[in-house]
Amino acid sequence: MAVQRQRPPRGLPFVLSVSGAAAVLLVLAGCASTRGLAPEGRAIEADSLAASRSLGTPALSDAAFPARDWWTTLGDPQLDALIDEALRDSPSLAVADARVRQASAQAGLADAARRPTLGASARESLVRLPETLAPEPLGGDVNASTVLMLDFKWSPDLWGGKRAKYEAAVGQARAAQVDAQAARLTLSSNVARGYIALAQAYEMLDVAEREQARASHLRDLAGQRVEAGLDNQLQLRQSESTIATARQQAQSAQQQIEALRNALAALLGKGPDRGLDITRPHLLDAPSPNVPGVLPSELLGHRADVVAARWRVEAASRGIDASKAAFKPSINLNALVGLASSGLSELFSGDALLGFGGPAISLPIFDGGALRSQLAKSDADYDLAVASYNQALVGALHEVTDAVQAARSLDAQIASATQARDAAQAALQLADARYRAGLGTQLDVLSAQRPLLQLEQQLASLRAQRYVATVDLDRALGGGVAPVGPEAASESHSSPDLAGAPTP
Repeated sequence: MAVQRQRPPRGLPFVLSVSGAAAVLLVLAGCASTRGLAPEGRAIEADSLAASRSLGTPALSDAAFPARDWWTTLGDPQLDALIDEALRDSPSLAVADARVRQASAQAGLADAARRPTLGASARESLVRLPETLAPEPLGGDVNASTVLMLDFKWSPDLWGGKRAKYEAAVGQARAAQVDAQAARLTLSSNVARGYIALAQAYEMLDVAEREQARASHLRDLAGQRVEAGLDNQLQLRQSESTIATARQQAQSAQQQIEALRNALAALLGKGPDRGLDITRPHLLDAPSPNVPGVLPSELLGHRADVVAARWRVEAASRGIDASKAAFKPSINLNALVGLASSGLSELFSGDALLGFGGPAISLPIFDGGALRSQLAKSDADYDLAVASYNQALVGALHEVTDAVQAARSLDAQIASATQARDAAQAALQLADARYRAGLGTQLDVLSAQRPLLQLEQQLASLRAQRYVATVDLDRALGGGVAPVGPEAASESHSSPDLAGAPTP
């Protein structure tokens, strides 16, 4: 007797196949693993960087951080106008601004990648098959087809990988925005430094011209003494050498003035003729070197380079999350709906409906180590960002300390040089009084004038260095910018938003 085999229900093989596939995927899920991969970088705590003894008690105070227009403390309206012009017109800022737009666009691309897409298309086709391939009625006839399609695609962000990529891009965009602020601070500092050098060059020109006048007078006296038989040619030749040296110093100072005017014009984004309109600087005394007593911790929120480095650490951290999410299964939803017919008259009939779609699941199993290498790279990127942040923090505190110590030392040197200059001035006055009383000669007066001119030249150099120390300190303290760090941004926005980023 034949035994009839009972056939299983039609839906059971499909259920078994799906269950089996899912089981296989779960078994093989361990093939692509993140085991053993982790970043090694550790950010330095700002308060662990002791600086109070180096800065000294007199420097630490309740002073505020520099204002946004910190250069106004130098007291020269022309400098104020030049920096304003540079910040408005300089093309050197265009690079930083373009990088901001580039990073913002990249963040927009990352945001778009996690959203569903819908596209539409229309196509009209004509097909003619040769009779040698297909008999009538297909062969030899021209067949037309019209297709209207809607294509929907979406890959749900199950593990937050796409959001992490978006947040990483936002972090990079914010870092670029802070870099643009730093570029403006650098530009204003360079204008101030060039202007200070211009002031020093003018003072050097004054001293050289006075020395040339003194040496010329000394030569005239030496010539008269030689003609009278009271002296030989030695004094005359020495005075002529002094005149030539002073003339060369004056020429060098004039060339320096012209070069600095050209440099300032370039910083302003203008041609060299703009520099000819820059008149002689008139700087006031540099302010005392006082820094806020909340250093070093508060320095983190005022230094643009430190804040930008923190944003890059935050972006690198999100990059690690995105790389880890790639190890997990993903689902893609795809739906294609449209109308297709051989003619426009039948295109909108019920028989013309065309549809395709469904979910697709994928899981990395064997990829040749690509995912682990990508995660290792993300870990290394994070370590690099942390190291750059630590370096920026240490460098920032180092710059503040250098500027404070330089200003303090220069103040002492200026006081000593001023005391020496006053003594030389008194000696010149005494020599002049003796000459007028008939107790001395003009040679005594001219000899007493030389050390005075040398000390005035030294004072001009020290004052210029002291102005530079003021600029360096204001720049080291952040230059009055207020960049938004990751912590402040996370408090003000529940999710990353470029619209809330600081405007450079």
